[in-house]
Amino acid sequence: MKHRITYLVHNPDHFSPEQLSVKDDSLALSKVDAAKEHRITFGLSELPRELRKAFEQWHELHIRWATESPYTAISPFTSRVSPGLHAFFTPHKDQSAGPLCDLLREAFGHGLGCEGPEETFIKLPILSGRFSMSSSSQYYAHVPSLPNLVIYIQQKVCPASSTSCQKGASSLLSASYLDIDYDTISHALILNAYWAREPTSGTWTETISPRGKEETIEIGVLNNEKNPDPEDVAFSGFLTVLGQDTSPKPTRFQTPTRHYPLPSTELTYKTSFSHPTGLHPTLLISLPRANLEPPNPTCKLHAHLTLPRTLFIDKYQFNDELFLASKNLVSLRSLHGATDLEAPDWVVPQWGSAALFELAVPSDQQKENQDEWQVSIPMHLRYLPPSETGHREVPVPWPVVFWACRSEEGAKMAVNPFDRLHLGYEGLFGSKTRFMHVPPSGNASRLFEEISVPVLNLERAGPVEWGTVGVVVAAFLWLCWGLFRGAGGNDGKEVEKGKKKQ
Repeated sequence: MKHRITYLVHNPDHFSPEQLSVKDDSLALSKVDAAKEHRITFGLSELPRELRKAFEQWHELHIRWATESPYTAISPFTSRVSPGLHAFFTPHKDQSAGPLCDLLREAFGHGLGCEGPEETFIKLPILSGRFSMSSSSQYYAHVPSLPNLVIYIQQKVCPASSTSCQKGASSLLSASYLDIDYDTISHALILNAYWAREPTSGTWTETISPRGKEETIEIGVLNNEKNPDPEDVAFSGFLTVLGQDTSPKPTRFQTPTRHYPLPSTELTYKTSFSHPTGLHPTLLISLPRANLEPPNPTCKLHAHLTLPRTLFIDKYQFNDELFLASKNLVSLRSLHGATDLEAPDWVVPQWGSAALFELAVPSDQQKENQDEWQVSIPMHLRYLPPSETGHREVPVPWPVVFWACRSEEGAKMAVNPFDRLHLGYEGLFGSKTRFMHVPPSGNASRLFEEISVPVLNLERAGPVEWGTVGVVVAAFLWLCWGLFRGAGGNDGKEVEKGKKKQ
């Protein structure tokens, strides 16, 4: 088992090497104000038999979970996905998915609507040849927190005698995002968690030590450095390998990155729905006009939407350039998943759909207006099952907003130890595309919107049901009476005609 723990200091002026202390095989941190990433690599042989047997049936599985609470993403951890649970999956050729949905329900909640990858997952379009080996299907569910996963790890993965493993699993309750990766080439399971800040005091005071000789732990306490190359990120700080180093070793390095920070920290976005929403709600993305300037001429602003099956987009609406311009949109770049325009919610097997839009930016004249720049995306609600209250709440995650920029001609996409892949949208771009993510507004209480959808009220449906039955029965009796009456009248006329002929 291998651990890589990285602390990214928020303010280097408030950090001193004296806050780190190496003693024997442990490292102690004292009040370090930093973001934290903890990456654990398991060999298949280190996993419980149930998990090992399941992973051996799959080609690759990538799970991405993000909190619905706003958080600060410090470089190099700036990449984002919409809040909730995402699963990207590829089975072995000509083999079934096995117990994938059963494991997802056991680990993340038995309420997940996952019947099987063939029925519930949606196929992913891959527009970039570089990502031809990307996952073939995707699943999404609204999972606001991870208590089920914590219990699952504590009961199925942690040794009963390991309090540090139990405590580490509990720490996932405060994580900003969590990644779980497996592929058949590496035969390794990687768990990667990120905390924007220490959840209780705001600073990290902890002692890290290995549980046994089979564990290796590498710890880095770093801060971002200014770098003349805008497509690289640079770091300086201290590295420590427990059991090998007697003191933190100074280090400095730089690396290319696929996801890098915005030059301006004032650009954020907000998401809402126009009111009243009705059955055709409009998603609104609001950004400040003054800061909405492309970082370089090759950058285009995009929004990636993850929509539950209760909502869908009519792609034919976005073929009209005038309609797009009126909504401050450039184009609908991609749409896949459950896009049936007529089906009600209860007959759609897939979890939903995902869409990628290119957004328009204001011209110089339009920037003179001080109002927010607002992008409108019209959507449609499916008919939902009845409820006892007459309404159903539909949670909709905020989209991911980012600039997609072309890197320098001939630049190679080098391996970055911090880059995240399999986010659901990077395969829709070319191999030399770099992403600059626009953070959501810190004033938002949560990165979800709720739509209250009117449905049939079961408590008031009794009179309607009996009234409908009564109307049907009355209509049936009236129809029968009309038929028999007509038949009797015709018989009488035929008898009279017979008498006249005689």
